[in-house]
Parts: sequence; C-alpha cells; structure tokens
Amino acid sequence: MKVDQNRCNHALALFDELNRKDPNHEFINGKEEPKELIYAQRVTKMLKSYVPNPSEILQLAARCQHIQRWKIERKSFPMTKPGYHQWRTSLRKLHAETAETVLREVGYEKSVIDRVCALVKKEELKTDVESQALEDVVVLVFIENYLKEFINKHGDFDETKIMDIVDKSLCKMTTKGRDAALAMIKLSA
Repeated sequence: MKVDQNRCNHALALFDELNRKDPNHEFINGKEEPKELIYAQRVTKMLKSYVPNPSEILQLAARCQHIQRWKIERKSFPMTKPGYHQWRTSLRKLHAETAETVLREVGYEKSVIDRVCALVKKEELKTDVESQALEDVVVLVFIENYLKEFINKHGDFDETKIMDIVDKSLCKMTTKGRDAALAMIKLSA
C-alpha cells in the first residue's frame, strides 16, 4: 500500500487534537503539556528510532496507542490483578474505537482501519511482526520515560516486586527490543 502522507498527517493531527484535551499534564522542556499528547509523541519518536521505515499502519497505531486514556480511570476498576486486566481491556477497546472513528473520518479503507485497531488492541502479540514491534516500542518508551516515576510512585513496593514488574515488561519484548533498551536508553541510578 502506497503511503498517502497527507491523509496520514491529517489522522496524526486529529489524534493529537484529541490528546490535547487531556486534563492531566506534565512538564517537558519547562512547559506544561497534556500527558497523553507527550506520550503519543514519545511513542512516535521511539518508533522512528527503532523501526527504520515503519509502515503507515504502524505509524498510525503508534500515535493512538493511549488516545484519550484519561477517560477510563484505573480507580474505576477493582484494585486487584483482575481489575487491572479489566481496565487495560477497556482501554484497548476505547483506543481502537477512537482510532476507528478518526480513520474513517479521514477516509481510510476498512482493511487499514481494522489493521490499526488490531495493533492497538495488541492482537497476535508475539506472532505478528508489527504488533510485536509496537510492543517493543511501548516498553522502550516506558523504560526511558516512565520507569523512574513508576518506582517513585510505588515506594511501598519492595525491590523484588519492582524487579518482577520490570522483568515482565522485558519479557514482552523481542531480543532486538531488549538489545535496543540496553543500547538506546540511558537510565539514572
């Protein structure tokens, strides 16, 4: 499929417009910005560093990975492992439905929309090259930008629990992804 860069850019801009509405903010480069907009931009940047020529579909899926995530709060579900999984499933559904609406509005074909939604929902992880590449990118972004904050937020977790969580994240990655984490990311102590 030949990339229609104008259509792709339009979709990316619409994803960004939706994420600009995030009521949660963080400081980046001395400026307060919507949290999910920053996340989407980080995923896109990491994708371009990690995958030499990402397909249009992969670029779209990367940019809407957490689209409007704030709409479904974690506290809406039981604070248990099953509750966490319910929350994540609900988020994937929201992200895919939002992506579908935007992509349809921009004029993408059903096959492209379905493929982007499948990647956003992490279908066929481990068996689909693009789905796995996206998972590698998401974990790389987490390690580079959010791991330290996660550790600080969960100061009540002992070192074993933190290492277990990090290990589970790394296990989601390919060998290439783990190698990239070592080569591309500089962590503070």
